[in-house]
Amino acid sequence: MGLELFWVPQKLHGKSSAEAQECPDPKGTADGRSSGLSNTVSDTAAISLAGSVAAAPSFSTSCVSRSHGSLSAGSKVVPRRGLRTFSGLKAERCGGVSGAGAFRGGESFETLAASIDAAKPAKNVEETVRPGQARASSYKVAVLGAAGGIGQPLSLLIKMSPLVSTLNLYDIANVKGVMADLSHCNTPAQVAGFTGPTELAACLKDVDLVIIPAGVPRKPGMTRDDLFNINANIVKTLIEAVADNAPNAIINIISNPVNSTVPIAAEVLKAKGVYDPKKLFGVTTLDVVRANTFVAQKKNLRLIDVDVPVIGGHAGITILPLLSKTRPSAEFTPEEIEELTVRIQNAGTEVVEAKAGAGSATLSMAYAAARFAESCMRALDGDPDVFECTFVQSELTDLPFFASRVKLGKKGVEAFITDDLEGLTEYEQKGVDALMAELKGSIEKGVNFANKQVAPA
Repeated sequence: MGLELFWVPQKLHGKSSAEAQECPDPKGTADGRSSGLSNTVSDTAAISLAGSVAAAPSFSTSCVSRSHGSLSAGSKVVPRRGLRTFSGLKAERCGGVSGAGAFRGGESFETLAASIDAAKPAKNVEETVRPGQARASSYKVAVLGAAGGIGQPLSLLIKMSPLVSTLNLYDIANVKGVMADLSHCNTPAQVAGFTGPTELAACLKDVDLVIIPAGVPRKPGMTRDDLFNINANIVKTLIEAVADNAPNAIINIISNPVNSTVPIAAEVLKAKGVYDPKKLFGVTTLDVVRANTFVAQKKNLRLIDVDVPVIGGHAGITILPLLSKTRPSAEFTPEEIEELTVRIQNAGTEVVEAKAGAGSATLSMAYAAARFAESCMRALDGDPDVFECTFVQSELTDLPFFASRVKLGKKGVEAFITDDLEGLTEYEQKGVDALMAELKGSIEKGVNFANKQVAPA
């Protein structure tokens, strides 16, 4: 059993079949920057994943050319790369289209399926790997806080990634039930559960990636900073264990307030002598996901095409979407800019209030965190085109930490994408100026806590 591609006959818009183009690469833009969402989905293809280890379920979707006309009769999908990434929307793995004659959806489903079967290449591992890219590896991932509102859906999404060989789940209670539940999913990753401080070291042994959603969720009326006194100590304790048992792991911090918990983690790692600023990330991907969603809705754009970089931090006014850098280019009125910026900044509160005390943004955060984790693993695996916005140690501003778009590599942060911060509009520059003081205070609050100094009021 393996991967089966099925065509769903639909009307294709555009010019002629001769002008059909190959599905674009996930670089997304001519200058090589990420399109924000790592994969692209064809408008006309549906995919069936036959349940086997060889065809591990993934949210990626194989695609054919983004046609500007009709597909030709006898067209065949020529796989260039294997399906092995999580994305949710855009599929990095694309196929070329070849053939002659016009296919306009008239042929029978059986005829079309047969043409695709005939085009299937002989199994060759090398064909799923890009030239110059290392062969796909699998990674050991630990989720700390796996039984929580974010941890459970996040663990499910991580379990679905073919890049994961082992998924270790840790929490102070109830994690064995989560483990049992996830272990019934027929995906390759092996799941193990670890409960309480005495089992934390075993959970972290030899892991490549640590994801930390642990902590208390926001409730109505709470800000991310209100969570500080509880979550700061949780993060400090967990990072101490990471430093002792997985000093070389990449660390993704979700626990809020990220503007303070990432500096806490950095100070703990420094004290342990194992700090690598390239491997410590505050996950701000949800801000990008929200910005892309809201802009697409406002401007009636295809969501899979939209990319809005978000810089600064991960709370309130420190979240600054750069709408002038939106791809594809879009025009916004001053009123739209204000409305979108405020909504993106307060989107977490929007969810907290909508849930009326029943929780915070758990599902969208899990999705965003899974996307970022997959990006980290793709980069570890040698993919040369992985870009994400994230809160990291940075020299782009006078502050020691700042969220911006970075290029990920095998050792973590490989480069900073500086052109996002160039040519800002007057509104955006005012936003940068406004966020600096608040972000500075949040960073210092985390540093002071980690060093057991009295944090400023």
